[in-house]
Amino acid sequence: MSDVISTDVVIIGAGPCGLFAIFELGLLDLKCHVIDILDRPGGQCAELYPEKPIYDIPALPLVTGADLTARLMEQAKPFKPQFHFNQMVTTLEKRGDNDFLLATDGGLQFAAKVVVIAAGGGSFQPKKPPIPGIEAYENGSVLYSVKKMEALRGKDILIVGGGDSALDWTNNLQPIAKSMTLLHRRDEFRAAPDSVNKMRELVAAGKMQLKIGQVTGLKGEGGVLSGATIKLADGTVEDVACNAMLPFFGLTMKLGPVAEWGLNLTENLIAVDTAKFETSVPGIFAVGDINTYPGKLKLILSGFHEAALMAQQAFRYVNPGERLMFQYTTSSTNLQRKLGVN
Repeated sequence: MSDVISTDVVIIGAGPCGLFAIFELGLLDLKCHVIDILDRPGGQCAELYPEKPIYDIPALPLVTGADLTARLMEQAKPFKPQFHFNQMVTTLEKRGDNDFLLATDGGLQFAAKVVVIAAGGGSFQPKKPPIPGIEAYENGSVLYSVKKMEALRGKDILIVGGGDSALDWTNNLQPIAKSMTLLHRRDEFRAAPDSVNKMRELVAAGKMQLKIGQVTGLKGEGGVLSGATIKLADGTVEDVACNAMLPFFGLTMKLGPVAEWGLNLTENLIAVDTAKFETSVPGIFAVGDINTYPGKLKLILSGFHEAALMAQQAFRYVNPGERLMFQYTTSSTNLQRKLGVN
């Protein structure tokens, strides 16, 4: 094991909420170390939809997951956070009031006065369709997420699924695909009505195909897909030519070691209050998709609000007895100096 790294705050998770927490904590002079199981910042934004547009971030009518991550990293930069990627926190021990010891599977140890869990839904993995031999095509012709749209330009694409991810990627990839086919087991969708309408307009214009059925087999050689066999709703079987297949059957979320840390859980989510977003253990907070409370909305902008309130209480744990002066970045020369703009 390495020497213990001491810091004010350890943030578990480098997704958008974890990155914005760095900013809010930094304004209060709290130093952060950030631990993430992925190899880069961004969380689900970076892992699942780096090029997918996000439309509900305040003041940004459209931003991709990758660009939002880059902007949040730039915003956090003045506070010099320390990142530790490819690490999973395996143990969290409370040794006394405002005194936590954390260890990772990579042999790192951290001592902190405050812990912020911003781990999204925990560790996540795609639900895989039960298609014989699909493993031979995974990470090549069969993709469970889109990292770079350009890699799919000119491809014959088969998208399987009926949720938001399936419909969003159908609409986003259709303009650059050689051909686009959407396959779903029924002619009803669990996606935003606007996305469904756009897809149906493309079908009506002859720019893509919609088929109702299920994939029963794959064809190809050397891990390169050439087609899929599908069974249609009427029982007939046909082949669809495709050299890229994107199954969107949802994600399996697992809390992992978090479940063993003695926190109050509600249906695999961490219960928090709505004044401080603190868990049942004083000094441990949870922000973003991993927490739950009455009226919770799983939106990035909600997590930003949670991070701001969390930081106020975190300051009191790190600096007990010290007065906290609330300041606005627009008018405080002190905060502007921290941000490097004054």
